[in-house]
Amino acid sequence: MENRLERIVDFCRLIDREKFITRRTYLTDGKRLENDAEHAWHLAMMVLLLHEYSNTKIDVLKTTGMVLIHDLVEIYAGDTFAYDPEGLKTQKEREARAADRLFSSLPEDMGSRFRGLWDEFEEWVTPEACFAHTLDNFQPLMLQAASDGRAWKEGKRKLSEVMHRNARTAEGSEVLWQYAEDNFIRPQVMKGHLEDDMKGEA
Repeated sequence: MENRLERIVDFCRLIDREKFITRRTYLTDGKRLENDAEHAWHLAMMVLLLHEYSNTKIDVLKTTGMVLIHDLVEIYAGDTFAYDPEGLKTQKEREARAADRLFSSLPEDMGSRFRGLWDEFEEWVTPEACFAHTLDNFQPLMLQAASDGRAWKEGKRKLSEVMHRNARTAEGSEVLWQYAEDNFIRPQVMKGHLEDDMKGEA
């Protein structure tokens, strides 16, 4: 009992490191970048608020747990920037090794449950995983729009890159993807903050 509790508390202390992992998306005021823990909290709240727009009915508690743990592996693997082709090549391997290391530090039953949720998210098959991925993509688009495309402008991002990044976003929620395209992406294109290199394409 004491050893089990100690391992869980150690894990609670370990995951505080998620607060130190900086992402590439600015907060709504555009003044600083968000961190992984802020991102995970935001997604969890969005599951509670937006689950009715999932393409398929989902287990809300399970999906909430999934988004809370989906980036914990970055404690060891680091954040992989969505528009870094070299980093993306090794992302799966690095994060799988990190998951082995991270979740094995928990008591076996708990570690197995957490690893199962993480694997399910990565496999992108169940309704819960699909909706979690939709929100994982929707949230940074929302912040991009709120910060008037600051990160897109700084990175000289192109519309084709954003659309490629979001090629599967609608699998969890067609409604949310359409909303994001109409309200987050297109207005930034119109302002010139996101280069439209897809003119004339259907």
